[in-house]
Amino acid sequence: MSEFKRITSRDNPFFKSLLKLSSSARERGALGQTLLDGTHLLHAFLDSGRQPLHLLFNEQAGQNSEIKSLLSRCAELPKTQLDDALFAQLSELKTPNGLLALVDMPVPARTPAQCQFILLLEDIQDPGNLGSILRSAAAAGCDAVFLSPACADAWSPKVLRAGMGGHFVLDIYENADLIQIAREFNGKLLAASLQAECSLYACDLRGKLGFAVGNEGAGLSPTLQAAAQQHFIIPMPGKVESLNAAAATAVCVFEALRQRSI
Repeated sequence: MSEFKRITSRDNPFFKSLLKLSSSARERGALGQTLLDGTHLLHAFLDSGRQPLHLLFNEQAGQNSEIKSLLSRCAELPKTQLDDALFAQLSELKTPNGLLALVDMPVPARTPAQCQFILLLEDIQDPGNLGSILRSAAAAGCDAVFLSPACADAWSPKVLRAGMGGHFVLDIYENADLIQIAREFNGKLLAASLQAECSLYACDLRGKLGFAVGNEGAGLSPTLQAAAQQHFIIPMPGKVESLNAAAATAVCVFEALRQRSI
């Protein structure tokens, strides 16, 4: 392993800045940085062609062959070893993996008009749901995801963990004006509605496409519902009233993928 620094005190200025970054959405937004927790997220970040700013590892990392391999892969990057107790304060995992990466959050560049397949997420507040939606969107080939201001922080540890690397293959726009995005997107915008008569599976999901997805409890606002050109219902022959936002979105994007692959 190449040279590294060591931090043993919680009063260390760099550690204090990392602790603030790990717990504060405002700090992440101000700096444009976040922490990736664990080997899987770092693999996904590296595979997207990006490089971390700094690697952090605990005292047990040297016993983990995967971590040792990643540290070697990033031989030229600055590295810091943290005492196990300090490392545990930065990781939300009950059993920390032993590796964290400080990274710049990717800056999206495409406009809505340049995208082929998008999601508009309105007030998705549960981090697990948001992360799962981003994971499904990435897997199904979405270009971009636009989040309203009341959505959970897309770059929080919980959302990153649930996203499983999906963040790094999507353009993610936070604090988006979804009505304005709907106006700028020159494709077909669809929204689910329990009152709709058309089944999702009867909709033509080829071409430029967007899905508007609403809050877990309240659903879509009337304004965003009105912005959609087509409404549909997901058939559910079982005796269940509805799906949660993540499950419903997965059904939609993979039906779109199926149609677009024919």
